[in-house]
Amino acid sequence: MRRYPKYKVAAAHVAPVLGDIGQTVDKVCHVIRDASSRGVKLLAFSEAFIPGYPTWCRVTAPIDSHGLFSYLAANAIYVDGPEIDQIRSTAAQHDIFVSIGFSEATSVSVGCIWNSNILISNTGTVLNHHRKLVPTFAEKLVWANGDGAGLRVSDTELGKIGMLICGENTNPLARYCLMAQGEQVHISSYPAVVADRTASGEPGYDLEEAIRIRAAAHSFEAKAFNIVASTPYDDTAKAFLAQYLDDTTMQMLADSPKAVSMVLDPSGKIISDTLCETEGLCVADIDVSKCVEPKRVHDVVGYYNRFDVFDLRVNRTRQVPISFTGQSDFDRTISSDNED
Repeated sequence: MRRYPKYKVAAAHVAPVLGDIGQTVDKVCHVIRDASSRGVKLLAFSEAFIPGYPTWCRVTAPIDSHGLFSYLAANAIYVDGPEIDQIRSTAAQHDIFVSIGFSEATSVSVGCIWNSNILISNTGTVLNHHRKLVPTFAEKLVWANGDGAGLRVSDTELGKIGMLICGENTNPLARYCLMAQGEQVHISSYPAVVADRTASGEPGYDLEEAIRIRAAAHSFEAKAFNIVASTPYDDTAKAFLAQYLDDTTMQMLADSPKAVSMVLDPSGKIISDTLCETEGLCVADIDVSKCVEPKRVHDVVGYYNRFDVFDLRVNRTRQVPISFTGQSDFDRTISSDNED
């Protein structure tokens, strides 16, 4: 008989300490401990939480932002680095699953970084490692394209958990890929603020409304719970950006739509607090059995589809810049020396 667990989840609507990775990681661990003390079993942080989302990429010309890009590249972290290890250890100590976004570094290039997200189990194991498929808009000048290796749903004691980053939650095929793996709990991660237009007085992109629409749409179509984790635009972000941006640009950011965090049920209904300006946890009780009945009405990965008409294929190969075949005499010598 299938198990349908009941437990608490939370979206961490908190901000990184921009300009200080050590303090940011310490803050993550503090929030993990706090959430665990409140009975939370699954905790989600926002997009690119470490070392922080590059808000500047949308409001500065490429020719004016080389220094900021260099800063971000220098502060990107490795998926197997000490920062992630510290978070994994804290998750294990406090018996909690954690999802977190970060700018990911690679040893093969000092200038290639990905917008990545990992899901960590309550034993500290990395269950999934996803790189954003396509950076959105101006992000293309910051992050490299990801791949399909992380388009996975993790089958856990809490149910089947999937995750997408920001604009990926508007990608129907990426979303369907997770639905078709039986996703029951979805994690959506977003940044703090999106400046869409200059101060022209014309209406621009409403980030809060866009998040609500995307989150409700996926919950309703997947018949899944959705944990939406964003970041408040706090004083540390303003102080950091003020070092590089002029007053007009800073005012534009202040006037731009801000992100929200929340939890939704399989009908698309919000079942937690909704946070925007202030830090906190959006906590909700979920019951995975609530995913079952709606499937009887409308199951897009079951009876309500035509698999003879539609065919989705997903390439999960992890993309690498180079591969080697064969072995040279030098390789064999090095290998022999290492064995000795």
